[in-house]
Amino acid sequence: MIGEIPRSGGAELDSGIYDETYDVVIAGYGFAGGISAIEAADAGAKVLICEKMPDPGGLSICSGGSVRCAYDADDAFAYLKATNAGTTPDDILQVLADGMAKASAYIDRLVSTVKGAARKPNENSGRRGGNYPFPGWETFHHAQVMVEGLDRNEMFPGVRTRPSSGGPEMFWLINQHIRRRGIDVRLNTPVLRLIRSSDNEVRGVVVGGADGERRIAARRAVVLACGGFEWNDEMKRQYWEGKPVLTASSRGNTGDGIRMAQALGAELWHMWHFHGSYAFKHPDADFPFALRVKRLPDWNPAEKDLADVKMVWIVVDQNGRRYMNECPPYAQDTSHRPMHYMDSETMSYPRIPSWLITDWKGHSTYQLADVRTNDREYVYDWSPDNSKELKNGILRKADSLEQLAGMIGVAAGVLKATFDRWNALCDKGEDSDFGRPAGTMERLDTPPYVFGAVYPTVSNTQGGPVHNVRQEIIDVAGRAISRLYAAGELGSSYGHLYLSGGNLAECFVTGWIAGREAAGRAPWC
Repeated sequence: MIGEIPRSGGAELDSGIYDETYDVVIAGYGFAGGISAIEAADAGAKVLICEKMPDPGGLSICSGGSVRCAYDADDAFAYLKATNAGTTPDDILQVLADGMAKASAYIDRLVSTVKGAARKPNENSGRRGGNYPFPGWETFHHAQVMVEGLDRNEMFPGVRTRPSSGGPEMFWLINQHIRRRGIDVRLNTPVLRLIRSSDNEVRGVVVGGADGERRIAARRAVVLACGGFEWNDEMKRQYWEGKPVLTASSRGNTGDGIRMAQALGAELWHMWHFHGSYAFKHPDADFPFALRVKRLPDWNPAEKDLADVKMVWIVVDQNGRRYMNECPPYAQDTSHRPMHYMDSETMSYPRIPSWLITDWKGHSTYQLADVRTNDREYVYDWSPDNSKELKNGILRKADSLEQLAGMIGVAAGVLKATFDRWNALCDKGEDSDFGRPAGTMERLDTPPYVFGAVYPTVSNTQGGPVHNVRQEIIDVAGRAISRLYAAGELGSSYGHLYLSGGNLAECFVTGWIAGREAAGRAPWC
């Protein structure tokens, strides 16, 4: 059975009895928690980080590690305003844009004082810009780090990410700064409840652990940096249309920060919005993680002709028909969205699951999926040639389209028409049905056919408690909840269209704001 991950939530009144005292307590040790702690410590605070999982890093460590930066804050603001479509106030977006313009220099400062760390050169980071051609899109670039001699498997044995990703290196760098400052970090220590005064001011936290519950006073503030609700099935059912939505990320993200903030009256935003794609399900029911399809390069609609890496599959619904562009501009963010359609006549989701189908030539081109997880208990490595997946049943093989139709339960004539149409579009060099870039199109005409069921899958959520420009969490009456701050994925500013690397930028920008603001509060005791 899947190991039980504790869920937190709620608040209790201050009794005046505490086991320990810190200035700032931070819930969660990913990038946001780490940056919050560094800044709070540098401001003179005594800091404690509580991480519920046995290993640190959260979801951040298995990300691409590319922090979204901007050359110009005004351009960044214009882009963020367009992509958020009125879901986030201008002052919040301006703070994020200003922070993106400062993030590159901030990372340089972190790198400059740690031996073996360096900025990773990336010739594309300044050229590609944002994901969509909204005003200001060309201002964006990425910042990654590399670490000389770092053995990922030895340092982070439970982390799975692409070899080109820089998440482990970025977390290693942050962790070096945490250790240098002597910041206390406790693993296997979930924050269970907030402690509040009679007038709803946060006074501390109740934490769990091997020795039972402990009450810790936070003399200045508490920072919630404990991620979203990817692993909370009930919250996903209530807030999202499609069912089920699989999870390809950390089991630790069970909505703890959201529920604790709600207990103090927090307003919520962006709960519908999540970053995700489509993915395979492991045949072992006890294996908890979805296996995301291979990420092809993003493409901007202003430069659609530059999308030239072949996507060797199509996706069809439960009737055997294509219904979407399988390779939208930012496939790892929005490709799940067309799958959520519900047929109100049959009261079913005819696209959950769908079928990913390639041919033998396509199957032999590259690895069809990968894994992005941080979990010591459940580890899976997708085989480079997809052979392991054909053996364990994630992928299956059919010698003909007729056999394939029977295996997936669709009409043979419908499936043949789908393939005939697709191959004709490839010959024409234009997907006039759904707009897939010509450079990604590939004929599928070489049996046997390889296929597998795919589901909408969340990598991380964007929803959570509303915050102001100081990262204070806001209640339903529009008031700041005293001494309670948010950082990172928890209540992200992204409410409509995401920007690649944008959540990592938030980890830095909101982390340094929350850490400084929390440490700057006058102590209540």
